[in-house]
Amino acid sequence: MTTVSSVGPADVHAVPKAKARNFSIDRARTFLTLVVLLHHAIIPYTYFGHTDPKSFFGFDMIVLATDSFFMAMFFFLSGLFVWPSITRKGPANHLKDRLLRLGLPFVICAFTIIPIAYYAISLRQNPEIGFAEFWWKTITVGPWPSGPVWFLWVLFGFDLVACLLFRLSPTLLEPINRLSLNGHDRPGEFFVVMFAVTAALYVPGRIHFGAGSWFEFGPFSVQHGRVLLYASYFFFGAGIGVLNMNRGLLAADGKLAQRTWNWVLLALVPYCAMWVLIYIKREILGNPVRLPEWYESDYGFCFALFSVAILFLILAYFLRFKQSGRSMLDPMQADAYGMFLVHYPIVLWLQYWLFDYDLPAVVKAMTAFVLTVILSWAATAALRKIPGATRIL
Repeated sequence: MTTVSSVGPADVHAVPKAKARNFSIDRARTFLTLVVLLHHAIIPYTYFGHTDPKSFFGFDMIVLATDSFFMAMFFFLSGLFVWPSITRKGPANHLKDRLLRLGLPFVICAFTIIPIAYYAISLRQNPEIGFAEFWWKTITVGPWPSGPVWFLWVLFGFDLVACLLFRLSPTLLEPINRLSLNGHDRPGEFFVVMFAVTAALYVPGRIHFGAGSWFEFGPFSVQHGRVLLYASYFFFGAGIGVLNMNRGLLAADGKLAQRTWNWVLLALVPYCAMWVLIYIKREILGNPVRLPEWYESDYGFCFALFSVAILFLILAYFLRFKQSGRSMLDPMQADAYGMFLVHYPIVLWLQYWLFDYDLPAVVKAMTAFVLTVILSWAATAALRKIPGATRIL
């Protein structure tokens, strides 16, 4: 019988055997897609920085939480499957598949989905502009925003790095995998290491670049200060997925799933601390454009702690399903990726339509969210009926 301590390099680079789907991870990923849709549905109705006449402070509380973890968690979940895929297919074939599933959608979205989405915003500023004029100006003069699909090209970049590292050494992520296997009984150890690494990579970048600095080149964009944070989540996920993913930290019978309330408390503390820091920024520091280094350092520390804690909390919750049973998220699982790709113009045009209605912010936001879920799900289901589309969506 193989024990955790006996897993060595020979085990790590063995070709993984085919496994049944991990329903807990599938459901976590589908849930995260709904979080993205909710995040985009409520942003115009937040109290601070709202773009609609109506606002609700409760949405600020949600946006602060979602913005602090959901994209990092997407990279983590994507990383879980990268090492087995490279091992099974080889680096070249893995990258070909990722070009098809990430590169092609990025190009299509950059030239169609995203301009359609941002045209709704442009009409508020210039009601006379036609779509053809707006589209041409976007791709030739700019700015050419990428919306949420920036995730695709960054993820492909991480896949490319993973392939290079795999060629360098297939056992390179073995220490993370061992830490994951030990995490079956001691998830706290993995938590501490992951927090220490992600904080060390995130806080200096936040201090140097600030929170709102973006790299932008055409439709290619990403927040300067978060690149290394996202990379660390991706490779922690990759390390867990190297071998025996369902026997380590993410085991259905592991300690992670049995200590849900620990992660709730651990997430609440830094979340509340971030609100204290926001109060200090607005009421004491006068909401300056450039914040002092001590502030960025403290906020970055709380941000990194909350991000890892909420990741563990969500994973713990869905691991309680123990790979069986039914969930209301299951019917949506196959369409979740497509919903992520197509939802942005839907939600922005719904918000455009709701702008002039004298309705409470909660009603507007929930209308936008529910209709975005329904319409993006229906659009994805229709697109998946196109021959060959399921290879991408």
